[in-house]
Amino acid sequence: MKPTVLLSISVVFFASSVSSAFAQERIYRCAGKEGKTPEYINNAKDAQARGCKQIEGGNVTVVQGTPVSRPSVRVATAAQASPGASNEAQRARDSDTRAILETELRKAELRLAEQQKEYNNGEPEKQGIEGRNYQRYLDRVAEMKESIARHESDVAGLKREIARLPGNTAQQ
Repeated sequence: MKPTVLLSISVVFFASSVSSAFAQERIYRCAGKEGKTPEYINNAKDAQARGCKQIEGGNVTVVQGTPVSRPSVRVATAAQASPGASNEAQRARDSDTRAILETELRKAELRLAEQQKEYNNGEPEKQGIEGRNYQRYLDRVAEMKESIARHESDVAGLKREIARLPGNTAQQ
């Protein structure tokens, strides 16, 4: 059993050393054209013709980059030419946004009211094991307090968003 394991380890070592010997080519660094980034090549004849310097030690990995595409220029369309149509569409979107935000505000206010009722000014009713384990009660009270703070923050944020909408009539 041991000779087989030793043999397989030596075969793996030999295969890796042979493949690394083939992978070790000489790499040359050539000056970039017009002062741009340097170019790395592994062709000795090209390197000698271009006056490149051989790199000693360390490995060089060159990854070909993808070309960066330029953003296209927008051309005016018929929808942009008639501002009345886009204004109506924008008003409809604003109206939908307002309705959604007001619905979310009502939900958040209801959740906040429920939490505050359960919190009972910092003295909620004890549940189950909390009568014997006071630390669990304190942990639940702290969680409730944090939850109320989050809900209050949500309500305030929704009110701010509604106030930012165009055509707001100060409904707060």
